[in-house]
Amino acid sequence: MTPDDDTEIDASKAPLLDHLIELRTRLLRCVIAFFVCFGLAFSQADRVFGILVQPLVNAYGDDKVGTLIYTKLYEAFFVEVKVAAFAGLCLAFPIIANQLWAFVAPGLYRKEKRAFLPFLLATPVLFTAGACLAYFGVMPAAFKFFLSFQSDSTTNGIAQQALPAMGEYLDLVTSLILAFGVSFLLPVLLMLLERAGIITRTQLKAGRRYAIVAAFAIAAVLTPPDVWSQFALAIPLILLYELSIIGIWITERRRASADKAAPVTQ
Repeated sequence: MTPDDDTEIDASKAPLLDHLIELRTRLLRCVIAFFVCFGLAFSQADRVFGILVQPLVNAYGDDKVGTLIYTKLYEAFFVEVKVAAFAGLCLAFPIIANQLWAFVAPGLYRKEKRAFLPFLLATPVLFTAGACLAYFGVMPAAFKFFLSFQSDSTTNGIAQQALPAMGEYLDLVTSLILAFGVSFLLPVLLMLLERAGIITRTQLKAGRRYAIVAAFAIAAVLTPPDVWSQFALAIPLILLYELSIIGIWITERRRASADKAAPVTQ
């Protein structure tokens, strides 16, 4: 480390107590931001739930009206609370991420900030891409497949009608959105691990076959038991794995060029 590197660190030599006070302040701001967003989302919980239920509405079709039931008197209320918590967390995420970054950034060198910032910016983009794939691609097809098992009494003497519960439907939708969103963060995770020296591009290339098996295993656990949903998650995971290898190759070339261009100090 050169003397110039020392000057690149922000004033972060405060006593431990000052750091703890700052951490408490920023966590308090995160909590306040979440509860404010939770309150706003709770006031619009019906509309938010209407958005989440739209894939099921589309799966029923224009000529049919679906029904969501609740078998416990308090279930509908707690569904709105869960919807508000889910939407509130999504709304508050930019503020929470900003507070965490403001706490960590003063302890990083300028070069480390420039290296870490692209990962911070890519995280919400990749998460949103995964959530959109789940909402617009996986859910309508999966729900239409499950609803296809309905039948009237003329088929086998007994009617089969889908009557999903509100709570169970919300748990399924939110788990799918979170599963696809978090899974799409795979490139960020792998590139950070490579940056930390834990894994290498050679190891990732050698582990391709295991990655493919792991992708289908993860998809089988996180998605409903239909082939479309599992392939819809497994295939993007495999592509993102390959994209991570390409991204690491690009960063390795950039680091090599930077090392060659850097002046040699005696």
